[in-house]
Amino acid sequence: MGLRFPPRVARLPGHARITVADATRLLIRLSNPTPSWCLLHELAHAMSSTHEGESDGHGATFMGLYAQMLIRYHRVPPDILSMSLHDAAIDVDMRARLVFLEDQPTV
Repeated sequence: MGLRFPPRVARLPGHARITVADATRLLIRLSNPTPSWCLLHELAHAMSSTHEGESDGHGATFMGLYAQMLIRYHRVPPDILSMSLHDAAIDVDMRARLVFLEDQPTV
């Protein structure tokens, strides 16, 4: 996926009862255990956040990165994923790339 310097991984605080995981560009915090889809979700957050902490939230860039990882690592069929995203009216940029790479081409 082009992530040269991955975020640090840490365990969520023990008092976290509702949150399963969270992420910034520099840190992913996970509960124990964490489902693999959730890890990919948090990686997409880290990959769609800047060094300054600005985030795409669950926008098109985040969804594009998350969808790419679901296809690549969970082997979700692209046509089924695309249909599901379309049916749910979820905006997705399938050409999304890490937002903090300076050498990525502008589209």
